[in-house]
Amino acid sequence: MPPYLRLLTATTVLAGSMLAAPTATAEVEPGGWTSYSPGFTVQERGCGQVNDLTFQLTCSTTSGDQRAERRYATYSSGSRQFEGYFRITSMAGTRISLKQTFNESGSGPFFMLAVERGGRLYRVGGDTIESGAAPVGTTVRVNTVHVVGSAHRTYINGSQRHSMSSPGGSFYDKFGSYRTDSGAGPITTQWSGIRFWRK
Repeated sequence: MPPYLRLLTATTVLAGSMLAAPTATAEVEPGGWTSYSPGFTVQERGCGQVNDLTFQLTCSTTSGDQRAERRYATYSSGSRQFEGYFRITSMAGTRISLKQTFNESGSGPFFMLAVERGGRLYRVGGDTIESGAAPVGTTVRVNTVHVVGSAHRTYINGSQRHSMSSPGGSFYDKFGSYRTDSGAGPITTQWSGIRFWRK
């Protein structure tokens, strides 16, 4: 093969491999992350309905287990980053959990990001994370960074809005629509752009 053809072939192969290379760039706290795809199960209870990445609570009951969620695989060490975009398309209810970091080691929900009617995001059992951030029809990006045994940080649209210490143990990520003890549906939430990293 003539030298110029060998060079052209090598350049084409190199360019193709560069285009196919997966990115591991995390949106927040960059550096050293590896992207991965944990398995999940779908949870539908009460009036909860899941259709791919659309999560609905179709009733207004203020009691019982009303949930429509994805529950991802358990982890117990290292640092984990979750990223997802949600948009509430309808909400007649209030105080609905959208994203959880669940402590499987016995204490239950460790961190729950919830929304009130009007768009206030807050930590269940805690403070406001961002006022008016999630009115109906607005797309919001959520990142959580969890360092097991050290810290859990929450970012809204790329800005850190919450931080808390974390115990050790086994945890997993959940997102969707889940009625809190003081909440009620109905609500329809659409999620997109789900990504995970670890280090």
